[in-house]
Amino acid sequence: MAEPERQPLLNQNGSTHDQTHLEYQASARRKFLGSTTVVFFLILAVVSIFGWHERTLPNDPVKAVDMILGRTGVIDGHIDLPWAVRALYRYNISAFDLEKPTSGHVDIPRLRKGHTAGFFWSAYVPCPDWPDLQMQETKDPDDFTAPNWRVRDTLEQIDDIRELIAKYWDTFRLATTSNDVDASMYEGRIASLIGVEGGHQLGNSLGVLRIYYALGVRYMTLTHMCHNAFADSGGYIEPLPPRHRGLSEFGRTLIHEMNRLGMIIDLSHTSDDTAVQAIIESKAPVMWSHSSARSVWNVARNVPDSLLAMLSEAKHDAIVMVNFSADFIAGEGDATVEAVADHVEHIAKVAGKRHVGIGSDFDGIEKTPVGLEDTSKYPNLFVELYKRGWTSNELQDLASRNFLRIFRKVEQVAASIQEKGGIPSMDIYPARKDL
Repeated sequence: MAEPERQPLLNQNGSTHDQTHLEYQASARRKFLGSTTVVFFLILAVVSIFGWHERTLPNDPVKAVDMILGRTGVIDGHIDLPWAVRALYRYNISAFDLEKPTSGHVDIPRLRKGHTAGFFWSAYVPCPDWPDLQMQETKDPDDFTAPNWRVRDTLEQIDDIRELIAKYWDTFRLATTSNDVDASMYEGRIASLIGVEGGHQLGNSLGVLRIYYALGVRYMTLTHMCHNAFADSGGYIEPLPPRHRGLSEFGRTLIHEMNRLGMIIDLSHTSDDTAVQAIIESKAPVMWSHSSARSVWNVARNVPDSLLAMLSEAKHDAIVMVNFSADFIAGEGDATVEAVADHVEHIAKVAGKRHVGIGSDFDGIEKTPVGLEDTSKYPNLFVELYKRGWTSNELQDLASRNFLRIFRKVEQVAASIQEKGGIPSMDIYPARKDL
């Protein structure tokens, strides 16, 4: 065998080692260009499919929207059917039939007609009359510790929701995860999520929050129309004088515990200061389950542009689900489906079309806009937006996909916190006298 230093520089086929290396590089480049070409044509195919879908929609906007919503369906961020059941039937779910017309805004035929894919059943109970109760019971109007029945009432609301879902199991499916929502839509059932509408329903207890989560609650509104131990409310038509100037320290702990659990933070009803602080404090995206745009109609319950401008998928992801209450849409007699579309478009203009959804507040509002009288009328709003140039893809985002993005991100944050060893907060409300 020749010594290493004396081995021939050429192989028997005449190629050099350098030439072999160059040929390898050329082959790698061909493979890369080939795979890049495949990816390019795949992207082109996807774009073409979307374009083809847009071109093949019927010319009639009503028929086009029927096709679009038939594919995706509407997820409504807030429906107060459980409170209507309490108020009208004292929770006797045998006293009425949801498969027949009801006196309110919601029943199964109208949900189906409106292409409803899912909704949050609101476990709502009203605020205590804090000042009167506090003065009478504790001589201290500010510590929120007067006894009341709000936790009991909330548990009854949750029980009512779960029993109705079970009774109409072929229509509704309890959904506690985003995968459950997907499965419900695949099965043709209506995904049934649960939300609690106010921190006053916690009895100042993080333990109660965890119990609600275990029972299926997946969002909680930080306040209703009253301040509570955790945060300041924004009031109703006019704002309330502040109590905490946003979140209390205990409220910040609540935010962290909701992030750990995977419960969505809902900012409808909160003060602007509370909302700003919650957006910054939260590691997960937030939502407004039933609020509209203040720049379109100036009431405290609507979201100002300063908050809308904070939203971005990269830093502060969120969704504003537009409320249908006539009081939040326009002046007396001016609330119409077109006016609601103005709110949707304003939020889309300031925050982006990926940050808007539907949160009707049906069965919890007295006056509805003309053209959006009940759940069967959801398509009317989409027809109006379609006429204004919204694409099929954008309308599907508005209908449900924007919300599902937020829900999945909240779940991902919770999973990350728990994987890193996050443990439940055992903090106790400082004003409690019994511990």
